Amino acid sequence: MSTPLSSSKKRMLVMTGGGDCPGLNAVIRAIVKRASQEPDWEVLGSIEAFNGVLRDPMEVVLLNNKAVSGIHFRGGTILKTTNRGGPFEWPVQSADGSWTSVDRSDELVERLKKLGVEAVISIGGEGSMSIAHRLEACGINIVGVPKTIDNDLSSTDVTFGFQTAVEIATDAVDKLVTTAASHNRLMILEVMGRHAGWIGLSAAIAGGADVALIPEIPYNIEKVAQKLTDRMSGGRGFAIVVISEGATSVGGEQTSRDSDLAGYSNKILGGVGHLLQAQLKSRLDAEARVVILGHLQRGGTPTAYDRILATQFGVKAVELVLEGKYGHMVSYRKPHVVSVPIKEAIDKYNFVDTDSDLVRAARGVGISLGD
Repeated sequence: MSTPLSSSKKRMLVMTGGGDCPGLNAVIRAIVKRASQEPDWEVLGSIEAFNGVLRDPMEVVLLNNKAVSGIHFRGGTILKTTNRGGPFEWPVQSADGSWTSVDRSDELVERLKKLGVEAVISIGGEGSMSIAHRLEACGINIVGVPKTIDNDLSSTDVTFGFQTAVEIATDAVDKLVTTAASHNRLMILEVMGRHAGWIGLSAAIAGGADVALIPEIPYNIEKVAQKLTDRMSGGRGFAIVVISEGATSVGGEQTSRDSDLAGYSNKILGGVGHLLQAQLKSRLDAEARVVILGHLQRGGTPTAYDRILATQFGVKAVELVLEGKYGHMVSYRKPHVVSVPIKEAIDKYNFVDTDSDLVRAARGVGISLGD
């Protein structure tokens, strides 16, 4: 740890948790630059979410304007991130090699006090916000910043990183069209979206796909096959399907495997594109190929929109700290950046409304949703 403890300034600690997301560095930069305008405050950064505070020795760094100079257009996060462990489920390996977890939240509180941290800004998705809510009950002054490419937090109109992910997925659809047309093939693009199909549906509309399969609408394989048969016998000879990783057929289950990583309890999704390919093989007289876009959707340069939104979120987070408005999460309610209680933010998941204008637009241009 390189931070001097003799500083007379008040300290806020910033951390990034969960999966990485385009725009994280823009948030960190905005937090530091806004806080630097307050002479009695300074900013610390914890490496890999709260792990940096809980490790021995601690991995906590001082963040000043020099440290964040020019990072706003960079993907990833300079503070690193993790979706494993955490203060309530810290992984511990037993002598026999098995893994258990322990609650270190009380120790986290004490370590933050020793660091002189008066406020924490937690940047993360639904899982990180749930941890933030529990830490608030432990007495930690905490502010949340929503981050997820899945756009699955209902208390904000949109999350930064989502538009960048959609741009990447749409670019993939555009590229698949040319190779599909050249070979008269069916191309199946699997995109992220564990429980919400925002990326898949948006990319399908933007890219002009023929079928979009999302978690909110279980698909009937016979109807999917019929749509593709009609499409590929219509003279152009190719078709594009966009499928969210969490999509399921009617009566089916998500395609996943159990994680073997210590401290990671979520199932690892992936492979539903290959399942769909197998389901269509006997129903469709066409050659099919599968592309799993995976973590490409998380990487790279954030769009200008996401940089702007992330910057607004970072500035608002510091202002919430200055106001002492703890237990709240930054939220975008067009056209305003506001805040909502973290408890409210995690109470309801942001699913795609199957009767929404976006779904109606997809159906209106002939995209099949498999139902």
